[in-house]
Amino acid sequence: MNGRRFLPLPSGRGLLLPVLLSATFVQLLNVTIAQIAAPAIQSGLGAGPGAVQLVLAGYTLAYACLLITAARLGDRYGYRRLFALGTAVFTAGSLASAAAPGAGWLIAARLVQGAGSGLVAPQVLSLIRTGVPPDRRPRALALYGATMGVASLAGPLIGGLLVGADLFGLGWRAVFLVTVPVALVPLAGAALLPRTRSTGGELVDWPGAALATTGFATLVLPSALGREAGWPWWTWVSFAVAAVTLTCFVRTLRHRPAPLIHPSVLRDGTARRGVLLVFVFNAGVPSFTYLLFLHLQTALGYTPLSAALVSAPFAAAAVAGSRAAPALSRRWGATTLPAAALVLAATAVTLAPLIGTGPGRRAALLILAAGGTAFGLFTAAVFTLVLAGVRGTAASSVSGLLPTAQQLGGSIGVTAAGLAYYAPAAGPNAAFTHAMAYEAAIFALTALIALRLPTTQTPLPADSRIATHST
Repeated sequence: MNGRRFLPLPSGRGLLLPVLLSATFVQLLNVTIAQIAAPAIQSGLGAGPGAVQLVLAGYTLAYACLLITAARLGDRYGYRRLFALGTAVFTAGSLASAAAPGAGWLIAARLVQGAGSGLVAPQVLSLIRTGVPPDRRPRALALYGATMGVASLAGPLIGGLLVGADLFGLGWRAVFLVTVPVALVPLAGAALLPRTRSTGGELVDWPGAALATTGFATLVLPSALGREAGWPWWTWVSFAVAAVTLTCFVRTLRHRPAPLIHPSVLRDGTARRGVLLVFVFNAGVPSFTYLLFLHLQTALGYTPLSAALVSAPFAAAAVAGSRAAPALSRRWGATTLPAAALVLAATAVTLAPLIGTGPGRRAALLILAAGGTAFGLFTAAVFTLVLAGVRGTAASSVSGLLPTAQQLGGSIGVTAAGLAYYAPAAGPNAAFTHAMAYEAAIFALTALIALRLPTTQTPLPADSRIATHST
């Protein structure tokens, strides 16, 4: 990083990746784990549908809004310091969520959780990029991508198991309480991360931070709440404010002395395509698992535990896909990404007519396993293949942009997929077919974007795989 030098690592250097990846796992786990507990939260707190939506959206809202600003704060005050602060904030928010006496308290606690995650996420990429030796960096980035994928899939599975088991009578509170011991691992391990100190007096672009935060907030909030609220006037005003604010943010980058995003990102073709690729891909993945659980529980009458078990092949196969990523990447390079995306598109198309039928359930599980394998392959490779092609000053900005694209894509994708699911249809099976058509289109678009990535990037090393001990 410009103007920043790194002090020697402590003796526990081998624990660097487990510390970083455990933080990544628990952040992404919280994006999806609460979805499965939403009905239990609503009945347990006597909350209305709007309040429950705010419980789900509040985390993503605070998370997405802080990412780009947090990346620059890490440059200014040190990645380790921001990592430790964010993890502590997240842990406090998790405890407050588990102890919430009412819906208002829970919404506020989820905002605190999201703020902590937003502070941590860009520091993880920055520490991998600057604190891991170049020869080990592709493996670290592959582990990072694979951990993100498994965490996103594990959220509904763990949430369903906890709600169904009702451990110690905790009900939905166990969903938030389970994240506390996981979060304590990176909090305790923060002292093992490399220390950085400024030698150039980096500035923080506060006007740019205000524009970015306002733009993302006014984009995520109506995306999360609009459909449930019936798209009232304020949602359209909010979208208009987001468009104006984010346009102003981008157009004024070159005129600010220390912009949050370096203008070179806009000129770097790999960076632009990589951010777009992550955005589009994540417009499909969280919504795919969300729709699957929604359909299983509301249309087919599955319990949360049964729905979680149905999704198990998808999550388990994702681990296998991540393990296959190094060999396939060495053989096919960046073409592994469009291939994996096309398998996911085919999964959505073939799953739709089978998931609700008795004879087709076994075939549906096999199809879910195929899709999980492709998902693991894609997530294990995408961050390595994108970041390997970004050079110079654009690289530091991408540390904040890629997680931002992921969160925005997930928020908007859940809304768009919900619109497809709830479109007029002759029965629940037709509704699920509409939703899977949306998913297939998103993954096909992902494949087209992935074809535009350079094919000369560094392949994943042979020993890249999911660090299960760190999650």
